[in-house]
Amino acid sequence: MASIIVLFELEQDEALGPEGVEPRVVAVHAAGADPDVPEDPLPRTLCLRDTSRMEHSHYSPQRPGESWYPPALAELRCRECETVLRRS
Repeated sequence: MASIIVLFELEQDEALGPEGVEPRVVAVHAAGADPDVPEDPLPRTLCLRDTSRMEHSHYSPQRPGESWYPPALAELRCRECETVLRRS
């Protein structure tokens, strides 16, 4: 896969509150980049989930060998997306 977009799956019932508290990230997914608009994800993640309700993380590895997901969210990475990435 040439380019991926890292997406956050957010807790569905959480709304942005008056204090500005953001919804909680429940999973980190990967999706292919749209060939026409490279900053946009394709409609489905690598694990085939709908990307329309996910948030763009704006994360990308800075050096070769770095993880595809933000290191602070390692426990939340989607293992299915990771398996597909390893195969590609």
